Amino acid sequence: MEPQIYNFNYSEDYRGKVFYNNEADLTKIVRTYSVENINLKTVRAWHGHKFEEKWVNVEVGKFLICIVKVDNFSKPNIKNKIYEFEVAPSSGIIHIPSGFANGAMNLTLENRIRYYSTSTINESSQDDYRFEPQYWDPWSKYKPNLYE
Repeated sequence: MEPQIYNFNYSEDYRGKVFYNNEADLTKIVRTYSVENINLKTVRAWHGHKFEEKWVNVEVGKFLICIVKVDNFSKPNIKNKIYEFEVAPSSGIIHIPSGFANGAMNLTLENRIRYYSTSTINESSQDDYRFEPQYWDPWSKYKPNLYE
C-alpha cells in the first residue's frame, strides 16, 4: 500500500459550500492531535511507525507533507521514493500506511495540521522511529527556516 490523498469534494448553494470525503475509511482511528508552528517553514520530520497508520489533513494554511517507505528501521535507504503533497484545507486527507515515515513543513505563517492515528499514545510510543530531518531532504527547495 502506498500513501494517497483522498480529495475533498464539495456541494455549493446560496449558503456556501459543504466539503466532504466519502472515500477515506477512518474507522480505525483511536486518537487525534493537531500541530501549529510558530515560525514560517518549520520542518518537523522524520517520524515513522512499523504498525501505526495515520491520516493527515490541513486545517489552516498550506503545508508540504512528505512520506517515505522505511525499508529498514535501523538504516533506511536514503534513496527511497519520497511522496510529496502540497496541501491546503480544501485539498483532502492523506493516508500514511504503516511502515512509512512522514514529515511536514508549514508554507504559511498561519497554520494548523491535524493527525489521526490508529494507535493509542502508549502503543505509538512503543512503535516510534525518528530520523534526522534532512535524512531525506525534499525540504531544501522551499528554503526552510527551522528543522526539528
